Amino acid sequence: MAPVLPLVLLVLLLSSSCLGRDENAGVAGELSYMVVPASSLKLIADGAICSGHKVMPLANRTWFPLNRPHGPCSSAIGTPSTMVDDMLLWDQRRTNHIRGKLSNGADGGEIGTDDDHDTDTNVVDHSLQTEQSLGSSTGGLNSELAAAGNSTSGGVSQTVVVDTSSDIPWVQCLPCPAPQCHLQKDHFYDPTRSSTYAPISCGSPACAQLGSGYSSGCSRSRQCQYTVTYPDGTATTGTYVTDTLTLGANIVVPNFRFGCSHAVRGFFSDQTAGVLALGGGGQSLLAQTAGAFGNAFSYCVPQPSASGFLSMGGPINASSSSSPFGRTPLTRNPRNPTFYLVRLRAITVAGQTLNVPPAVFSAGSVMDSNAVITRLPPTAYRALRSAFRSAMSMYPLTAPRPNLDTCYDFLRFPTVRVPRVSLVFDGGAVLQLVTTSVMIDGCLAFAASPSDAAVGFIGNVQQQTYEVLYDVGGRSVGFRGGAC
Repeated sequence: MAPVLPLVLLVLLLSSSCLGRDENAGVAGELSYMVVPASSLKLIADGAICSGHKVMPLANRTWFPLNRPHGPCSSAIGTPSTMVDDMLLWDQRRTNHIRGKLSNGADGGEIGTDDDHDTDTNVVDHSLQTEQSLGSSTGGLNSELAAAGNSTSGGVSQTVVVDTSSDIPWVQCLPCPAPQCHLQKDHFYDPTRSSTYAPISCGSPACAQLGSGYSSGCSRSRQCQYTVTYPDGTATTGTYVTDTLTLGANIVVPNFRFGCSHAVRGFFSDQTAGVLALGGGGQSLLAQTAGAFGNAFSYCVPQPSASGFLSMGGPINASSSSSPFGRTPLTRNPRNPTFYLVRLRAITVAGQTLNVPPAVFSAGSVMDSNAVITRLPPTAYRALRSAFRSAMSMYPLTAPRPNLDTCYDFLRFPTVRVPRVSLVFDGGAVLQLVTTSVMIDGCLAFAASPSDAAVGFIGNVQQQTYEVLYDVGGRSVGFRGGAC
């Protein structure tokens, strides 16, 4: 699925150097580099502990925690030794799948087969996660009981994947016997225990909105059926229903439409119960709450030893001249509005702008919560790799990893001098990357797209510590540094 494989939804003050900086303004000398312990360049540093929220979200915002699926802040136990390689292979499948949907316009909901899908290798979940509660016994939700996983009030708290590139929210629902359903750590959602649950009938506008891509016909009792297939070949199917959704302590969405899954195909993590879809389609949480939250949401992807957040709506001053957000235009593909596209304009390495014409980035890049690494046009990637290798020439190269061709052996080096890398977007917004956004497990955390004409991706590794604001109503994406 656009799966449960990646970031999981359970979901310094900005300096002038992090935002809106001219890409031609070089930073001289040592300010162009970051000196860090070599151990910090591992995906999860040895002995790392969860530091929680290093910075609290902006005041007057309704937010809830966003965590990575692995590391000290995750509920998962242990970290597979092959996690990075598995994650990169999963990431390649995800980005290839999204790129294919953008190129042919299909919405990709149908269940099919793909020779590239190998669910046996997807033994871990690589998606961001947050928590939600579904159902009620009195029209409201006892959030304290729900947070404890107690379903006696009718509401049940569940950990779900946060996915900005899918449109159908869903959770597993009783009856849901194995092996049709996958195991999960949370209580299953039980529709019979919620007074606000209702199946959506066939012939209703909500059912018709599923379209051919997500509709799976009607049940014998004339209840609307849905189906969703994800990039790794996994799939879910069941009844399309409504109930009360609660996010955090304050967000209550009555008559929330979602898939009540009674069967899955392929591997799904036992750490999650489903997906909270935030794509641009008409069925997503964003579309269903546009009137209440202004057609906007934001999140901050944490570093592995910290917690981030997910917030519905945008900051009150997000578009003013005093806003801490740098802005870049948001575009949509009319053939598939699910995806959010932005365009890079330049890249700097060690304070120097790469000699890459802006036209090289004209295909655009998908802003995606669960793409792992940033994928650049080959022309831009070659320039980045060349500049990065030159700046890192004092360190020996080692064998490449899947999709990562610039890796180093830091065994003899207690500290490492890493060049600063910044991504400059149309409109002047800048992501000045922290070291863990430049390198992953000792490798340059970027890869090339199939061609300069192919759409690229801004991965969540590069989004770390920034609040990323999807202002869909305002047609822009904003970046606020040092947010988590």
